Amino acid sequence: MLGKLARQHDPNVLVGFDHADDAGVYQLSPDQALVQTVDFFTPIVDDPYTFGQIAATNSLSDVYAMGGKPLTALGLVCFPDKADLEILERILAGGLSKMMEAGCTVIGGHSIRDEETKFGYSVTGIIHPKKVLQNAGAKQGDKLILTKAIGTGVISTAIKKEKAKQSWIDAAIASMTTLNKKAAEVITNALNDQRRATDDAFEVHSMTDITGFGLIGHAREILRASDVSMTIHAGKIPILEGALDCIHDGHIPGGLNNNRAFAECMVEYDADVPEDLRTILYDPQTAGGLLVCTSAGEVLAQALNSAGVPAVLIGEVLANTRPRIRVTL
Repeated sequence: MLGKLARQHDPNVLVGFDHADDAGVYQLSPDQALVQTVDFFTPIVDDPYTFGQIAATNSLSDVYAMGGKPLTALGLVCFPDKADLEILERILAGGLSKMMEAGCTVIGGHSIRDEETKFGYSVTGIIHPKKVLQNAGAKQGDKLILTKAIGTGVISTAIKKEKAKQSWIDAAIASMTTLNKKAAEVITNALNDQRRATDDAFEVHSMTDITGFGLIGHAREILRASDVSMTIHAGKIPILEGALDCIHDGHIPGGLNNNRAFAECMVEYDADVPEDLRTILYDPQTAGGLLVCTSAGEVLAQALNSAGVPAVLIGEVLANTRPRIRVTL
C-alpha cells in the first residue's frame, strides 16, 4: 500500500520506509538525528501488568535496532468502555516500569474506546546521523549474530489455547520483557571502542530486531536491502523451551503461516533440516532479539556474552546468489 502513495522528498530523511527498516530517522543537525517508531497490539498474556511490560519492550526495540537511544514515548490505548479500569491501570503501570528501565520518559498519549484492548507506544530517540544501523549495509563475509531465542509466537498461541506449560510461559515472558538495551549498548560501545583502538576496525554493517515477520522474514529484509544472500544454521539458533513442542502439537499462529507463504520462495533447506526447525524460522516474535551483521562475529559475540546477553552466531552473509537464503543444520 505504501508503494501506491506519493513520494515525499525531504533531504533530512535519512531512513524512511523504502527498505522496511525498524524505525524512521530524521536528521536535525550534523551530529544529531531523531529515531521514530510506533507499535501496539492486543494482549498476548493474561496478566495486565506483564502485557504492559511486553508492549513497552516491543515498542522500544525498534529504536535499539537502529543503534539509537530512546528519549520519550507516547502511549497508545484502546480499551473497552465497560471494562474494569483497574486492568488499564495495571497495563499502564507495567509499560511505565519498562520505560523507566530504558530511561525513556512517557510524556503523554492518546486513548479511544474499543471493543478489544490494544496497547503500545510511539517512541522517539536520538542517534548520530553517521552511526545509523539499517537493513541495508550487510556485506559478504559478515557473520550473523542473534541475541534472543525464538518461539514466542507458537508459545503465545498455546497460551491462548490453555495448552502451554508454566515453564514455557515463564521462559517466553522472561524473553519478551527483556529490553534490547544492553545488547544495543554493547554493540555500539564495542564498535566505537574498536574504531578508536585500531585502524583495522571491525564494523557492524546492519542490524534489525526479530518481530512479527519472523527470523526469515527479517533476514529477507536485510538481504534485499543489502543485495546479498545468507546461510543460516538452523541447529545453532536458540529456541525457547516448549516452542518445538507447540509446533508438534499444532499450535501454529496464523502469522507464522502467512510469513512462510510470503518468504519461503527465497529459501532452500538442506535435506537434513527437520520440519519443526523449518517451521520455527517463520514464527512471529514479540519483543524479539537483535539480528546483527558484523565483520567480527566471534569478538562481538564474546563481548555480548560477557555482558550477560545470550548472543549466538547463526550464519554468514554471502554474495548475492541462489538461493538467497540457504538453511543448513
